[in-house]
Amino acid sequence: MSEDLPVARRWAVGALLVMTFSTGLVDAVSFLRLGHVFVANMTGNVVFLGLSVVPEYGLPVVAPLVAMAAFVLGAFLGGQLSRFLGHRPRRWLGGAFAGQAVLLALTAVLVGTGVLRVGGRPALTVIGLLGFCFGLQNATVRLLAPRDLTTTVLTQTLTALTAQSVLGAGTGSLPRRKVASLLAMCAGAAVGALLLQVTTTGVIGLAAVLVACAAGLFALAPEPPPG
Repeated sequence: MSEDLPVARRWAVGALLVMTFSTGLVDAVSFLRLGHVFVANMTGNVVFLGLSVVPEYGLPVVAPLVAMAAFVLGAFLGGQLSRFLGHRPRRWLGGAFAGQAVLLALTAVLVGTGVLRVGGRPALTVIGLLGFCFGLQNATVRLLAPRDLTTTVLTQTLTALTAQSVLGAGTGSLPRRKVASLLAMCAGAAVGALLLQVTTTGVIGLAAVLVACAAGLFALAPEPPPG
């Protein structure tokens, strides 16, 4: 993890694990309620697009494209925020994640009040809003440079966890952050799937609250110790 973090490492790790959990929550919503599409993990959308060349499989085409386009726009904003606020990391990270939390909360309100629906064409707007949120998150976390806590893409985490194990090329030491990241994503998806039996709005709203908490940690948590 980057040594230039504005907060103590344990606080940063906690915040990023909370965001990883929220990623699982929201991808549960997108896959189970928005038509088999991902808004945080773009690898799945690329595969869906490839598989959709066979119409008989009934896989979506427009939804993955919307998710990917919105994700790219969010990532672009994340890069711009880093460019202009990177020298003030508390403001940069707190502001980026607070903005994401606000947009997630707005999406929850729009879905909860029926302005947006999670079925049919209106679902594309929900997909776009959520995809934008996680493009922003993914870009910000990537620029923060925590190699083993990406909060969204866990393929490399799982690869490193295995390759560095006693069965691979490593020493057999337990990379706790990698394990915690995998567990957080899995737990978020599981909780999201369970809560979706009751409420879609609540799952998105819970993700907003968790991201807001992470933003607060980056803005207010104690600074790293000197040296």
